[in-house]
Parts: sequence; C-alpha cells; structure tokens
Amino acid sequence: MTKKEIEDRINLLKSDYIRMQGDLEKKESIGGSTANIEKQLEELEEELANLKHRLVNA
Repeated sequence: MTKKEIEDRINLLKSDYIRMQGDLEKKESIGGSTANIEKQLEELEEELANLKHRLVNA
C-alpha cells in the first residue's frame, strides 16, 4: 500500500468507528446486546493501530 492508500484507509476506518460508536450507544440505551459491535470496534482499533504503524514506517 502507498502512503496515500494507508491514509485513505485510516480515514475510512475512523468514519466507520464513529458510526459504530453511535450504534453501540443506541443499543446500550435500549438494553440491546452490544457484544458484536464491541468486537467489531476492537477489530477496527487493531487495524487502525497497524495502519498507523505502517504509515510511520512508510
């Protein structure tokens, strides 16, 4: 991946993360199960960390 592609992917993941946080808050407010969303957020966090590491070393 090029530096630009990494930056674009990071921005996309950040948008997804923000959206999913909103979904999580909605589920919590109605007492719904949040386990799936929490797992997806953890996976996004890991991918973001990896991409940021690659960006620094690019």
